[in-house]
Parts: sequence; C-alpha cells; structure tokens
Amino acid sequence: MKKTAIIPLRKDSKGIQGKNKKKILGRPLFSWVLTEAVFSDLDEIVVFTDDPEIIDFIHKEYYWTSKVKALLRSDDNATDTASTESAMVEFAGQINYDFDVLCLLQATSPLTTTADINAVLSKIETEKYDSALTVVNTHRFSWNADGTPQNYDVYNRPRRQDFEGLLIENGAVYATTKTAFVSSKNRVSGKIGLQQMPENTLIEIDSMTDWKIAEELLASRLKKSKKHQRIGYLVLDVDGVFTNGQVFFSAEGELAKAFDMRDGMGLEILRQNQLEVVVMTSENSPLVAQRMKKLQIENTFLGVKDKYAFLQHFVKEKNTSFNALAYIGDDVNDLANICAVGWSFAPSNATEIVKQNADYVLTKPSAEGAIREACEWIMKYNERY
Repeated sequence: MKKTAIIPLRKDSKGIQGKNKKKILGRPLFSWVLTEAVFSDLDEIVVFTDDPEIIDFIHKEYYWTSKVKALLRSDDNATDTASTESAMVEFAGQINYDFDVLCLLQATSPLTTTADINAVLSKIETEKYDSALTVVNTHRFSWNADGTPQNYDVYNRPRRQDFEGLLIENGAVYATTKTAFVSSKNRVSGKIGLQQMPENTLIEIDSMTDWKIAEELLASRLKKSKKHQRIGYLVLDVDGVFTNGQVFFSAEGELAKAFDMRDGMGLEILRQNQLEVVVMTSENSPLVAQRMKKLQIENTFLGVKDKYAFLQHFVKEKNTSFNALAYIGDDVNDLANICAVGWSFAPSNATEIVKQNADYVLTKPSAEGAIREACEWIMKYNERY
C-alpha cells in the first residue's frame, strides 16, 4: 500500500508575509511537518508549491532521503481563492494517481508529530476507515449567535472533569484512500475516522500572535523530551563557535578565519575518551573543510541549512538519540538543536535568544576558549556515567 503525502504551499500569504519560508525556532515553517513526515510510515512526501525558492531548498536540504520530492503548483491553484481540494486534485493528476493513500499535511500546524501522522494512517490501514483526520478535544463551552448554548446546560454547568468536551478539527493531518478521493474529490469522505491530538495543537498559524505561541510550544516540547545520559557526541557549529563570527574577504572571496588552537586540543581529548565530534555548518567553506581535515574530524557537514532535520537523520544513521548529543551553537539557525539535544551550550558572545534557550552559557566567548571549556565540562559530566 503506497502512502503519499502532499504539503501544499503558496508563495504569497496575506496574514504573514512569506509565512511558509519564515523561520520559526530557527527553521522554515514548512520544515517542521516535513521532517516529521520523513520519519513516519509515509512512503513519499511531496511539497507542492508555486515558489521556486522552496523547490530549490528541498533539492539541496533533503538529498539524504529519497522520500521527499517537490513539484511545481500551477498559478491557478495558488491564489487566495483556490481551495486545498483543487490543489490536491491537480497534484493527484500530476502523479497519475500513483498512490493508495493520500495524506494531506498542513505547514501551518508545526506541532504535528511523526506519531500523529502514523496514527491517522493506521485508521485507514488497520481500522479500515475510508478517510481520517486529526481533532482536538476541547473543554470549552460553545454558543450560538442567538445567545443559546451549543454543548451544555447553563443551569447545570458541568465540572471540567465531568464534561466530555467538544471535538474540533485542528487542520493538521488528513488521509484518504484513493477510491474515496477519486469518488469525492475531497480530503475526507466515506467512513471517517478521528484521531485526537493534544489540546495545544488546536493552534494554526494565521497571525503573529499564533506564531509566537507556536514557537514557545515547540521549544517547550523539545526541552521536555530531554533526558540526561552519557554524552557520546559533541556537535558544533563553526562561525560564532570555532570562530568569532568574523571572516576576511578579498576580491577572490573568503580569505581567512581565526581558530583557537586550544579548542582543537580539547576536541582531541574528547576523541581519546570515545566521544565523536561532529561539525555542522550552513556555510560551504573550503577554509572550514581544510581546518576540520587538520583536526581529523571526519563527521564534517558543510552547507546544511536545516540543521535539525539533518541531525535527526544523523541520529538515526548512528542508532543513537538526541539525549546522547551535546551541541554548541550561537545563532537562530541553531535554536531547534539547542532545545532538543541532551545538553546544549552557548558561547558567552552568542545571540541573546540562543543564550536564553541553552542549557549552559559558557564563560568564554567563541574563538577564545568556549569549545575547550565545553569539552572540559563534558569530560567531568561523563565521569558519573
């Protein structure tokens, strides 16, 4: 049974300009649900968009998985008045209806998890529903416009623990069989199954207020999943961690960066004590490649823009967990990893938002002993394990 997902994205957005590409916790909005989909039971995930920049991003950032593709969406189906269903029909036609289950994922629901996606798919595969969607059980009292209550007796107000609540569609995940979709041309039809998600996932991003709330919820969820254990990997950004963030340019391009030799010795000591060192940077710098070769750091990854997605891939490949990772970062594109790993560090001269979210703010600035300080901290920490 081939399970294909569509993530429809439009280039233009009236509520929040450039919403789908805007960074939330340091990552483009759409990448949150896309990454969760990659590690789900889906066989294929297609980003369907009229934005060439997003298509280019997909090709560059998700080369490590064969599950992700990008297709160009027509202008007619990317207007403010075009329905999601019309985009789904266009997409299905482009791929010649080559699926058994079609899953619709919404980028505006960044709190969607792999488990949520799998649960919806299971409604169809295991429980034999024709389609399924995610809902939230909210314990709010609802009213009609004429002043009459919809779901409770005003003269017999139930206690929260005695109130069944109200099931509300949260717009996160939908799935349908091919047969049902061909017949109805709708995201859900036939015998419909409901899959509950946590109440805080009711939020969909349509305003900057929604955005700020969702960002706090994402950071909180990542931090709550932390569990302390022995650190087996130290993952480092480069600019602003190995270096002070400055770079010297000539007419020919990048000329020089300054590195602290003591940092290199600290990393060598870690490796001698069976810790793996990983370097991950968004820049594609020959100078960095040369320095990491000198330091004998084999796990060096250059040009990584979506660091969180790639780190999830790395963790799976190494058969380890985020809890076994320490991370040093200094800027917003490190935020998701800062919140997710077992222990995160920020140099003393890191951006304020990173220092606010890091587990430990180092006393040393970048390129002046910050990495060495973190290495010594990790060695002492691992002694208890």
